[in-house]
Amino acid sequence: MTDHNELQMGATDLIELNDFSHPAWNEPIICRVEVDLPAWLAQLTGENDWEVYGEDEDETCISFAMREKGKINTAKMSPKLAPKLAEVTLYHNGYAVVDVEGKALFDGALTSGTSECAHLSYYHADSGEPITLN
Repeated sequence: MTDHNELQMGATDLIELNDFSHPAWNEPIICRVEVDLPAWLAQLTGENDWEVYGEDEDETCISFAMREKGKINTAKMSPKLAPKLAEVTLYHNGYAVVDVEGKALFDGALTSGTSECAHLSYYHADSGEPITLN
């Protein structure tokens, strides 16, 4: 059983933390994500030589149409030799989806921890000054 005094002390600590002023937490920041798309697809698929051949942007995301380089797609070509096609969608909130040949290979938050090919940078929205995280 939890002691009543421990509960009171925990509630007091919570109130003190909530009352504490965190001015830096109220400042707007911009998170910029840079992704090496061909390298990321190589990492996800195990196959090199990807290229971006199309791009579409809307209010919430940017989608990139990608294909394997070096393979020419013709109607007479065997499906095994045809270049694979992929779509990479990067949402402005940091979420990403990668489909290769209709199969989802990645569906989640894109952070430096989920891919060596992604680099995140943070900036003060008002001044544009970089923010260094420790």
